[in-house]
Amino acid sequence: MRRRRLLLGVAVALAVLVPLGWLWVTSLVPGSYAPMEMGYPDYGGGPAGSMDHEHHHGGTAVADLTGPRTGTPDVAVTLVARKETLTLASGERVDGYTLNGSSPGPLIRAREGDLVQVTLVNESVSGGTTLHWHGVEVPNAEDGVAGVTQDAVPVGGLHVYRFVAGQAGTYWYHSHQVSDAQVRGGLLGPLVITPRAAASVRDVVAVVHSYDRRRTIDGRTGQSRVDVPAGTRVRVRVVNTDDSLLRTGVTGAPYRVVAVDGRDVHGPAPVDGAGYRLPAGGRVDLEATVPSDGSALRLDAGGSATSLVIGPPGARVPSEQLGKDDVDLLTYGTPAPAGLETEHPDRRFEYRIGRRPGFLDGRPGLWWTINGHKYPDVPMFLVAEGDVVRMTISNGSGQPHPMHLHGHHALVLSRNGTAATGSPWWTDSLEVADGESYEIAFRADNPGVWMDHCHNLPHASQGLVTHLAYVGVTDSFRIGGDNHNDPE
Repeated sequence: MRRRRLLLGVAVALAVLVPLGWLWVTSLVPGSYAPMEMGYPDYGGGPAGSMDHEHHHGGTAVADLTGPRTGTPDVAVTLVARKETLTLASGERVDGYTLNGSSPGPLIRAREGDLVQVTLVNESVSGGTTLHWHGVEVPNAEDGVAGVTQDAVPVGGLHVYRFVAGQAGTYWYHSHQVSDAQVRGGLLGPLVITPRAAASVRDVVAVVHSYDRRRTIDGRTGQSRVDVPAGTRVRVRVVNTDDSLLRTGVTGAPYRVVAVDGRDVHGPAPVDGAGYRLPAGGRVDLEATVPSDGSALRLDAGGSATSLVIGPPGARVPSEQLGKDDVDLLTYGTPAPAGLETEHPDRRFEYRIGRRPGFLDGRPGLWWTINGHKYPDVPMFLVAEGDVVRMTISNGSGQPHPMHLHGHHALVLSRNGTAATGSPWWTDSLEVADGESYEIAFRADNPGVWMDHCHNLPHASQGLVTHLAYVGVTDSFRIGGDNHNDPE
C-alpha cells in the first residue's frame, strides 16, 4: 500500500511538473534572433509574393532603405545623450537621461520638404541608445529601433539619421532601446514640421512627461506661463510622452481640434469646456484665441495642478475646469474624401489583444497575447508595397492599450461596429479601451520591417509587440546578440 501511494504521488508530481517543464522550456527566448525569425507569417488573405519567411536571401535589406545620403541638410542637429541627474525647469532634481543637457531635449523644427540630419552621440547611456521619430514616416533604416532597423549606439559611438520632413505636423523623438526605462527617464524631445507657407498663428509646444511620478509640461511641474498678447490666435501642440491616457483641453475660451497625430482635421467645430483624451504617444493640436478681456487661456494637462497659462503678463487665470464631456473623433469635424479606397482591400488582418497566465522567457506571470499567442510566437503581418490593408484591432485583455504602428498613418473606419462619420480620422497612436474594437485601414507605401506595438511601454516590454513586414524586404539586424539590442 505504501509503495502504491508513493508511485501514485510520483505520477501526480510528474503529471504536473512535466507539462510545466515543457511550458517553461518552450517559453525561452533565444539570446539573439532576427525580427523576421519570430512568430509565424500572416498574409491577410493576400499572396506571399517573394517572401520566404524561413530563409531571407535576396530582396531589399532594411539597412539600404535610408533617407538621402547626399545633399546639404536644411536642418542639422547634434544630440548628446547622457545618463545623469537632471534639474527640471521648476527646480526639482531627478535621476534620468538628458539630450544636450536637458529633458525634454531640444525642439527640432523643420519645414515641409526640408532635409533633416540629426547626429546622435552617446556620451554615457551605458545600455546603448537610439532615436525613433514617432509619427514621422521616415524610410525604414532611419526609424531608430534597436535590433530591427539599426544597432544600439554604444557609449562613445554615434549614429546619423537623415530624412526629408515630408508632412507638416506635431511629432516627437525618443529612445527605442530599453525604451520603457529610457523614455520614462526623459530621453525624448519634440519635433515640429511646419508648412512651407507661414501661418498667422502663434505656436506653443507643450510636451507632457512624468519624471518620478511628477507630471510636467516642458519639464516644469505645477503651473507655468507663456506670454502671448491678447487677441492672438495660438496653436497649442500637446505631446503625450507618458505611458497612459492624458485628458487635456483648453479653458478660458472655446478651442478647436485642428490636427491629430500630425494630420489636419477637416471642418473642426468649436469646443467649449469639453476635454480631449490623448493616447500615450499621441499628439493633438488645439487652436484658440487669447481673450481680449484681460484673461488668459489655460491648457489642462490632466488636472489643474499641472497646467500652462497662455496670455499677457498678469492676465487672469481661468478658474473653470474641463467638463465631463469629451471630443469624439468618430463624429468630430465634417466628412471629406480620405484618398483611400477601403471597400476591397488587398489584405485583412486581425490584431486581437488578450492576456493569459504562463511563462515568458522562463518567467511565470500574466502575459499579453496577440491572436492568442505569447511573444515571440506572434503573427508577422506581411504586405506588399501598394496594398490597401484593413485591420481589426480588438481588446479583451482587461486593460486599455495605445496602439502604435511605425512608418504609417491609419484611417479609422469604425469603433465597435459604428462607422466614422466626422472628419477623416488619421492616426498613428490609437487608444483601444478594454472591450473595444476598431477597424482601421492604411496603404502599404513605406517598405520595411515596422514595429506595431502598445505604447504603454511596460506593456510592450511584456510582449505586446509584433511587426508589419513587406514581402521582399530582409533584415540583418538582431535583437540581443553582441550589440545588446533591446528595443523594448
